[in-house]
Amino acid sequence: MTTVVLADDEVLLRKAMAALLPMEGDITVLAEAEDGAQAVAATLEHRPDVLVIDLEMPGVDGLGAVAEIRKTLPDQVILMLTRHARPGVLRRALKLGVQGFVSKSAEPAHITSVIAALHSGRRWIDPDVSALAVADDCPLTDRELDVLRATREGYSVADIAVRLHLAEGTVRNYLSNAMQKTQTKTRHEAARYAREHDWL
Repeated sequence: MTTVVLADDEVLLRKAMAALLPMEGDITVLAEAEDGAQAVAATLEHRPDVLVIDLEMPGVDGLGAVAEIRKTLPDQVILMLTRHARPGVLRRALKLGVQGFVSKSAEPAHITSVIAALHSGRRWIDPDVSALAVADDCPLTDRELDVLRATREGYSVADIAVRLHLAEGTVRNYLSNAMQKTQTKTRHEAARYAREHDWL
């Protein structure tokens, strides 16, 4: 029997998965969560074999929740569901140690088989997701993406420096490099350009 916590803000989809997954395999759903904060709390409370979490949720998103969970449960097995498997998101998820990545449009039987694979110690990335990663043509470094991501979230240069443990001058250098590579005039334009190209 594999224990699972389900986290997804789409109520109908979450309830459907909670009903269907146990019918497809030996799965027990211990708890459900409708946002990132609830996902963190439920995972820390129930310690499931596998956390099945949606990438895009209100408030703390899936990646933010995973980062928080990793502080306490560094070995938690995680399956991430998404409608839009952007290369930048996949890269961040893998850096956080997410073991599985599956499209939300996948059949319940497929999700169940992936959960079983992850529980047995394997990894799984759906072929369409991995194909996107291979085709990734992002010219920006991880650090340049980090500062653009923080810019997009509304942080000032000083705030970004504190959040990323960098000197303000270093942050400005990363932003300048990013603007050059994206041929934009401001850091906000660069962040918007990166988002439109699915790099963030």
